[in-house]
Amino acid sequence: MNECRHLAIIMDGNGRWAKAKGMPRTAGHLAGADNVRNIGVAASELGIEYLTLYAFSTENWKRAAEEVSYLMKLPRYLFDKYMKEFMSRGMVIKLIGELDGLPEATRQVLLDAAEESKDNTGMKLVIAINYGSHDEILHAVNRYAADVQAGRARPGLDEAGFEQYLMTKDMPPVDLLIRTSGEQRISNFLLWQIAYAELEFVPEAWPDFTPEVLQRCLAEYQKRDRRFGGVKAE
Repeated sequence: MNECRHLAIIMDGNGRWAKAKGMPRTAGHLAGADNVRNIGVAASELGIEYLTLYAFSTENWKRAAEEVSYLMKLPRYLFDKYMKEFMSRGMVIKLIGELDGLPEATRQVLLDAAEESKDNTGMKLVIAINYGSHDEILHAVNRYAADVQAGRARPGLDEAGFEQYLMTKDMPPVDLLIRTSGEQRISNFLLWQIAYAELEFVPEAWPDFTPEVLQRCLAEYQKRDRRFGGVKAE
């Protein structure tokens, strides 16, 4: 049976979901924030160790200023409403992305949630915000080069050594990547970490991605033949 320690989800389709219902895009983002709780709880109950959610990419700053401003308020909404439950379930809030590029109020809400939950021992709920994989890899290369120049590291780097410079250095590789809303692309998300991940693209928009759909995806994942570049013995 395929173990799924690390599940990553590209939460797509909030705006289109709202438009289809005659509502503003912000209504879709609000519903999407509530669904973080639903899927977070479901994943925790299913024994997932790490759930990484793509909340806001480095490219999302190109959106309308009003929409970006609204998105930056959602972490406070999420944690004001659900942090007590997250804590009761022992969840650990972890963050990846360039947090210094966020509005100070948004950044502080995220840091406070991470600090409050750091001693918990349950599922790691990883929020990828102001995150882009190209950006992450370039920062890792530059940090390594600086360490070599300063004498803190030796020239010559293997995969395990490089991973220590990534934002996910304490996390296992992604086992299953799901993207909602029917789009079939990766969008600069965890490119190093998904090297051997199984991919699942589902038609449901993120607000309609229920725990039942999650279980459907995990059932499909169990059917996959994960060879990691090898060949099964005949």
